Amino acid sequence: MSLIETATPRRSGREARRAARAAPMQIADRPVHPGMVGGRYKPLTDAEVLRIHGAALDVLEQIGLADAPESGVAHMVKRGAILGDDGRLRFPRALVEDVIAKAGRHYTLYGQSPDHDLHPWGAKVHFGTAGAAVSIVDPDTGAYRDSTVKDLYDSARTVDALEHIHFFQRTVVCRDLTVPSEMDFNTCYASVMGTAKHVGTSWGDTASMRASIEMLHMIAGGEDKWRARPFVSQSNCFVVPPLKFATDACLCLEMAVHEGMPVFLVSAGQAGATSPAALAGSLVQEIAECLAGLIYVNSVKEGAPAIFGPYCFVSDLRTGAMSGGSPEQALLSAAAAQITQFYDLTCGTVSGMTDSKVPDVQSGYEKAYNHALVGNAGANLIYEAGGMMASLLGYSPEQLVIDDEIVGATQRTIRGIEVTDEALSIETIRETCLGGPGHFLGSSQTLHLMQSEYIYPTVGDRSSPKQWKERGQPLLLDKAKARLSEILSTHYPAHVPTEIDDAIRAKFPVRLPRELMVRK
Repeated sequence: MSLIETATPRRSGREARRAARAAPMQIADRPVHPGMVGGRYKPLTDAEVLRIHGAALDVLEQIGLADAPESGVAHMVKRGAILGDDGRLRFPRALVEDVIAKAGRHYTLYGQSPDHDLHPWGAKVHFGTAGAAVSIVDPDTGAYRDSTVKDLYDSARTVDALEHIHFFQRTVVCRDLTVPSEMDFNTCYASVMGTAKHVGTSWGDTASMRASIEMLHMIAGGEDKWRARPFVSQSNCFVVPPLKFATDACLCLEMAVHEGMPVFLVSAGQAGATSPAALAGSLVQEIAECLAGLIYVNSVKEGAPAIFGPYCFVSDLRTGAMSGGSPEQALLSAAAAQITQFYDLTCGTVSGMTDSKVPDVQSGYEKAYNHALVGNAGANLIYEAGGMMASLLGYSPEQLVIDDEIVGATQRTIRGIEVTDEALSIETIRETCLGGPGHFLGSSQTLHLMQSEYIYPTVGDRSSPKQWKERGQPLLLDKAKARLSEILSTHYPAHVPTEIDDAIRAKFPVRLPRELMVRK
């Protein structure tokens, strides 16, 4: 009897196993999970890491940064920085090394639910969203329209339902809200109401940030409970590259540190435009700027949680436009992860910012090779990993669903191959070849490992051409649309009690209608 003939009667068994795979699995039994350990890919040698570190120290000591607010100057000078006659703060090497040694590390990023707590240190890898796109992409026409607070809330609750997107940072700008303080508050509100996963957002001034912090205290059950488990981090672009502090952002940084909120120190120089075109030089500037931010945070409060965020963007040097999907982008982000591991700090960097305008082949291959390199380099927190299009100008909810699958597959490559006595399979091979069926389709090892060792696509297609045709030849985007529709029609998070939401709405200008947050 041939292998095919032997396997055919098992079709119903395979269908049963597919149904079993659809059932929720414990995290420990899944083939991938948050915090897979990367670090196998190293774009830099150890000697090159040391050279970049040394050059960054030279930049901080000899060139320094301009435009720090008065409060920041006071904090950092007290810590050991030197204010020059030219108004620039310079940082002696001994100060930088001392701050690195004493900086906060190995801290948890909390979710509103403990099930979503993240432990981003070492080479443990987590993927999440980010971006602040100003437009939503229509998957059918390719048209771009202004994003709204409803789009942001829908994005958050989609992430809440996806397995492989581990945290949520705001994806779109609420362009239907024209008052900046209301936009900042409602961005935070829509995010924390839409998902129980860890949330990241930003504020333009301390007044709007204060209102959000009061809301977060209400959700947490009091200031003490918030400080015990801060479930929102502040994304803070504290510098204007090259080497200038951003005043308003710095004041928000200080407030975040005082309020016990983790600060994501984002230095977003663009190689060839606001940082050197040489990739090594771009890294030097980004690392120097992030080290200055680390000094700032630790000058306000030593050991405060800060995410080291070298966002090394890339220019297409033919036009000067940003190129989010380039191979240079993947190299820079992977190298940023490697350097941050050298410091033993939590790394936040970027991957998945395709240059494509719609979900298509280009978006798929650009996202996949970026995620593969940056994930396998061991970046702790990979931002922009879901839904981003057109180098962060656009956002596609359907692409977010597709990206969840790309990230899941990437995580499987990060996990690698476990080589154990059992996995070497000598006895399984012996039993199969000496008196067994001559194949491994029904072996106990295969049945045991099919869910824990292998990951399977949900919107991708592995059927035969005949089966695919019989099902109407569905395209990837069609399946992503269907999955998105299922989530948005059924998944309405309720982790914040109604009475707390009522109290928030009574006190603050919530612009997300309640009827959009409940199942019809």
